[in-house]
Amino acid sequence: MSPAVVGALLGAVAGGALLVVLHRLLALRGPRLEQRVLPYLRDLPVHGALAPPETDRRVSAARAVFGPWVGRVADAVEQVLGGADSVRRRLDRLGSPMTVHDFRVAQVTWGLIAFAGTAAVATLVSIRSPERAVPMLLACLLAFAFGVLLRENRLTADVRRREERMLAEFPTVAELLALAVAAGEGPVQATARVAARTDGELARELERVLAAVRTGTPVTRALDDLAVRTGLPVLARFAEGLAVAIERGTPLADVLHAQAADVREARRRALIESGARREVLMMAPVVFLVLPTVVFFVFFPGVVGLRLFTP
Repeated sequence: MSPAVVGALLGAVAGGALLVVLHRLLALRGPRLEQRVLPYLRDLPVHGALAPPETDRRVSAARAVFGPWVGRVADAVEQVLGGADSVRRRLDRLGSPMTVHDFRVAQVTWGLIAFAGTAAVATLVSIRSPERAVPMLLACLLAFAFGVLLRENRLTADVRRREERMLAEFPTVAELLALAVAAGEGPVQATARVAARTDGELARELERVLAAVRTGTPVTRALDDLAVRTGLPVLARFAEGLAVAIERGTPLADVLHAQAADVREARRRALIESGARREVLMMAPVVFLVLPTVVFFVFFPGVVGLRLFTP
């Protein structure tokens, strides 16, 4: 076979591969199914339970190649660490569409990134000092474990920050709900109005409740799910108060005003306590940095003078 024929065959194979790649890229650029359907679902909130997840579902070539292997490593991490119920509860409190398996894959990804960074440094060190190859390998394994645990710690921190934002938003939302109920609206209608007029983490939780109600879930059950899902006792009492008001027809405005006042008072006490702790911490640089410097500048000229004039 002549070189011209070999070149023609290789060119034909390369051209066919490029056509396949271009066809796939054009297919991936098209709108997804939920993007085409959701604009026609006018009764459902955009940020509700039926909204498309924020993560892109386009399957890349790297994910197609390494996805099964990463999934097996994620299953091994799940068997070693355990705690699937705790992770699932924290993901629910975060309002994330991720599953436990997706979170384990994210943990493995963080671990691989830490492993790759440490391996790059370990390779340079091992080239200069071959006797350090085994300690560097152990350092890479420790870096992988650190990345896995760091992702779980990040999840806990994200949940805590989200609940702090929800707690900060609660007094305003409770006051708006109380005003809407006092104006004559029912609890569900008032909740829908407040969720549509506000923005934030608590508004998204209310939209999830409304989305569940619109899909056929009883109102009391949706509120009970909110009370179970949240990690804040204040929001649990709020959801239980709404459920009781809907079931028994009890007045709700006074209860919401009282809950908002309690939350504001609790935040005021927490702010005072935080200020007291910060006051003690502010004394540390004064005592350990400023005061020794002042003492040094006060006594050093005297010491120098004694050395100059003392025989």
